[in-house]
Amino acid sequence: MNDTLNLKNIAVIGVGGAIGRAVAEHYAGHSGVERIITFSRSRQNFTDKRIVNHTLNYYDETHLVQAANRLDHFEGMDAIFVTTGVLHNDDVVPEKSLKELTMHNFETLFRIDTIVPALLVKHFSPKLHKNRPAIMVVLTARVGSISDNRFGGWYAYRCAKAALNMFVKNASIEIKRRYRHQMIVAMHPGTVDSPLSEPYKANLDPSKVFSPAVSAAHLAKSIAGLSLEDSGKIIAWDGEEIDP
Repeated sequence: MNDTLNLKNIAVIGVGGAIGRAVAEHYAGHSGVERIITFSRSRQNFTDKRIVNHTLNYYDETHLVQAANRLDHFEGMDAIFVTTGVLHNDDVVPEKSLKELTMHNFETLFRIDTIVPALLVKHFSPKLHKNRPAIMVVLTARVGSISDNRFGGWYAYRCAKAALNMFVKNASIEIKRRYRHQMIVAMHPGTVDSPLSEPYKANLDPSKVFSPAVSAAHLAKSIAGLSLEDSGKIIAWDGEEIDP
């Protein structure tokens, strides 16, 4: 893959979040990029005229179809980013022990962190370019790796991301059969200075907490180094593969 040469038409889903917005703005800095179509739950404004924003109801599959069809105006998307996801919100807090498990936590995080991205891939992946290398990137988290789990906790979030990683692997097999130039990867953006990580930053090494812009730049660099053989893998922000 190539960060600038091949990426002409890009879609970014989830630009209401810090990372999604940073990804869109990062690629807007490349002269080879002609159009960046973005989607978010609420209207987002961008100064770069190449970035076009549409609102999207992630929980209405009919709306997902309509949103994906907006990309039919192009000959094919060279990259599609799914940057949606949540670790916590007003009524979901990561669990520290088994006694804190609730059905609500699991249902909420699986819906947001597994089901929504899966349906986005279902409807948006057919919009990838069919005649030259094209990539779909789904943001995941290192804590979704079963083999890398050394601290426990965060049950629902870990399980939802592990399920998402399996989905990406599964989808990569079908996508490869369908079009040999297309690929899909799950990518861990690192710990990003955003509302998602805010409650936990006090326990983190400041040098390992990236601004959204730095995280987006790392992701773009890693994507540029991928090959079609990497489809289905979990890739960290620095380009290293994460074991499932």
